[in-house]
Amino acid sequence: MKKTITVIDTFGFLFRSYYALPPLKSKTGFPTGLLTGFMNFVSNIGKDFQTDYLVFALDAKGDTFRSEIYPEYKSHRPDVPQDLLAQLPVAIDWIEKMGFKTAIRTGFEADDIIASIAHDAKQKDLEVRIVSHDKDLYQLIEDDSIYLFDPIKKVVINEENCYSKYGVRPNQFTDYQSLLGDSADNVPGVKGVGAKTAEALIKEYGTLDNIYANLENIEKKRWKTLLTDGKEMAFVSKQLVTLSQDCHCIDNLEEFNLPEENPILKIAHILDEYDMNRIIDRVNKNGLNYKTKIPEPKVKENYEYVLLDNEDKLFEVINSIPKDTIVAFDTETTDVDAKNAKIVGFSFAYETNKAYYVPISHFYLGVGEQISLEASKKAIEKLNDFKLVLQNYKYDYVIVKENLGIQLSLYADTMILSWLLNTAEKIGLDYQVDKYFDHKMIAYKDVVKKGENFSNVNINEACNYAAEDALMTLKLFNKQLELFKDEENTELLDIAFKYEFDFIKVLANMEDNGIKIDSDVLKELKEKNSIHINELTIKIYELAGTEFNINSPKQLGVILFETLELPVIKKTKSGYSTNEVVLHKLEDQHAIVPLLLEYREAYKLQSTYLEPLFKLALENKDSKIHTSFLHTGTATGRLSSKNPNLQNIPVRSKVGKQIRKAFIPQDGYKLVGIDYSQIELRLLAHFSEDEALVEAFSHNLDIHRQTAVKIFGEEEADAKRSIAKSINFGLLYGMGSKKLGDTLGIPSKEAKVYIESYFEAFKDVKDYLKSIEDFAYENGFVETLVKRKRLFDFNSANGMQKAAYLRESVNTLFQGSAADLIKLSMLEIFKKYESNEDIRMLLQIHDELIFEIKEEKIEKITSDLEQIMENIYKLKIPLKVSVCVGESWQDLK
Repeated sequence: MKKTITVIDTFGFLFRSYYALPPLKSKTGFPTGLLTGFMNFVSNIGKDFQTDYLVFALDAKGDTFRSEIYPEYKSHRPDVPQDLLAQLPVAIDWIEKMGFKTAIRTGFEADDIIASIAHDAKQKDLEVRIVSHDKDLYQLIEDDSIYLFDPIKKVVINEENCYSKYGVRPNQFTDYQSLLGDSADNVPGVKGVGAKTAEALIKEYGTLDNIYANLENIEKKRWKTLLTDGKEMAFVSKQLVTLSQDCHCIDNLEEFNLPEENPILKIAHILDEYDMNRIIDRVNKNGLNYKTKIPEPKVKENYEYVLLDNEDKLFEVINSIPKDTIVAFDTETTDVDAKNAKIVGFSFAYETNKAYYVPISHFYLGVGEQISLEASKKAIEKLNDFKLVLQNYKYDYVIVKENLGIQLSLYADTMILSWLLNTAEKIGLDYQVDKYFDHKMIAYKDVVKKGENFSNVNINEACNYAAEDALMTLKLFNKQLELFKDEENTELLDIAFKYEFDFIKVLANMEDNGIKIDSDVLKELKEKNSIHINELTIKIYELAGTEFNINSPKQLGVILFETLELPVIKKTKSGYSTNEVVLHKLEDQHAIVPLLLEYREAYKLQSTYLEPLFKLALENKDSKIHTSFLHTGTATGRLSSKNPNLQNIPVRSKVGKQIRKAFIPQDGYKLVGIDYSQIELRLLAHFSEDEALVEAFSHNLDIHRQTAVKIFGEEEADAKRSIAKSINFGLLYGMGSKKLGDTLGIPSKEAKVYIESYFEAFKDVKDYLKSIEDFAYENGFVETLVKRKRLFDFNSANGMQKAAYLRESVNTLFQGSAADLIKLSMLEIFKKYESNEDIRMLLQIHDELIFEIKEEKIEKITSDLEQIMENIYKLKIPLKVSVCVGESWQDLK
């Protein structure tokens, strides 16, 4: 009995699967209809058909040999739905993860791969089943050895099916298609020849060559004319529709065996993420329909968590730790905000599967013995002598410093290392541990009851939770060391130890310093803005003819588009869209719209800035605001801040400027702002080495005016400087002609001319920007100035995502490198002035640093800071900073 190989027309099947099933979605909103259909197909292998070998044929990216024959081939295909595009790379990834074999070759389509495998398999006396219903593959059908299988209708397509449907035999199908053409693939065929004519011609003459050999014998004059006029396209079409039979072979049949391990259970954890549990349950219950090797049960590691509630036992363990050992450390506290938290206990781990918990201040009825604060302090001082590894060191550093008065040492921070390995991925311990060890950690919500904190947790239960944190931190660090050994990642580990770990203390210091607030200024602003909001509300009600909740998009939508009958711009599932874009489009349609925009800005300032800042200023005895800086908050490497976000206070609005006036220095000090001048454009000059850019910066010329001169000429340069500035910065962020046109309020055609003129003036810039994109696409990452990486998953991206990734690759290089420079400067300044009371580093706002400096020391210290920042890194052009001194933050602008 013949053995069978099944060849799957992968994209054809997946496309059909997408349209065959309803638009399913996971809980996160990710589309899963195509994926569900695909997994149903895999689970039914053996039920729908039996096979010995199986292979998924894939289309290669880029042009095929057919594009050279006829450049218009497949050029008019409609856009593919985004939901489908999003699922395709996921399905392809699953194929390989499940252990199935794929077949692909550059320059050829999946149909060619299928034809070649079918031809080769036939020579090896195999039966060939092609999983597809695509008519382009009908030419391969041979009843005794090759046939199609429709996976949706679950029927075999053989010679009889072909003839009954099209009136021609499979071995005549290419000639039939050559006459008829194919609008879907833009195969021209013979213009004017339809299905019935093509069928009649093939039935009478058999082949395309024979039709043209008998052209004079064709009785119908119209047919003869059409065939004569379309002869060239007929033979071009024959080349296009004829499948290659020599682009893939199957020499080693064992490669195409069905996976021995259950393929669906192999990716069960991934399917779970997509909420496709029913398939897992079904396979668990019924198994697969072909024999699989029973997977060996996963061996669960035994972890030992030891409670150290006795001082003698605690120091006995610590004293037994060998010198130079790596020790993972973690604290348990009463609050996520380190400034307000009290220490409850700490855990540590240094052995493979064992960790310890030290309770300090659990508080509940019947609580057992605990370790005193004094003994805990001594224990942590001893642990400080080892190589301490922590997850989110900054938090524990503040906790230990505030509660015990100790400077906690640091060898490595696993959170920073996770971020360096992949800036786009979650860096929480739970996620990383699950990813690398398939281990679900004990959830905080399962240990701490609602309304309570960790001090209320039973000590034994707390031991399991806390010791697990320490042990998994140690395991993660050891795993990360393996990952950093890869040639691609060795530089990243150097960056961590050279810059990133030290930078944590810089941020902790800035957070501790805080910045003083004049609460009277904020109070006055808050009251004025509140009156302004009330006045706007009354005017809006008058124009609307009724009172309503202005902050309710649903109610506002009814007022605008039903009561006032304004033109509907966009609708959503819940009603009318009233977002800012919509309101700006309606600004000239009714007097109410500008008032709504003004109201929204005033309301946002009140709720997001004025009230929270005023509250924080009153809560702190020193009238200071202590923001939290997020080291790993962005993919580019820029810092962000929260509680409150001080990097986001509006710059252009009147109230935004007034808010900045409330940020003041302490008595005897002034605020000093030092800002890198045009840092990203200087980096563009450095990286691209464009002669005109380098010359402009080297001679300290006004780069925006120089750009205006290059594009518009000397006479118009001053008037057009602002346009040149928009172009200069826009190009670094992937701004195209449409966006530039919108920014400048000009037609995109005119904006396109400006951009082209820019690239003519700065000849090397265009090629360099393109080289960044090319490098990112080919390598899947970009590197900043100090070799930090940002990864891009182009393989799993759809068209829109790929375009976004290309823009972000350019943005990351410049924004990320600027972040590197200011970070290096902060480290150098901190190292020099750490214990100097004459200067405090308060804020970092992207390319600017804000300090508080004693009035009598301003000139000397500021001069030194300028020197440090301008010489922190040797670029091909000089770095420049600008300095401002003032009595408030607003004075620094």
